[in-house]
Amino acid sequence: MSLKGHLDQQVLDKITSLLNGLEFGTIQITVHDSQITQIDRLEKHRLPLQKKANSQSSSQRKI
Repeated sequence: MSLKGHLDQQVLDKITSLLNGLEFGTIQITVHDSQITQIDRLEKHRLPLQKKANSQSSSQRKI
């Protein structure tokens, strides 16, 4: 897995597979001494916000 000259096809395939299906997130590639030593995938799942139902509007609240 050397960066000197070219990347191994196995490394490129691994990066491609980690990118597939990633909607929100990060792929982090760690390099030591010009060699890829680690690939991390951090995936985030976004949830839609739900509005809270108020029984009284802010102008009708009693103090």
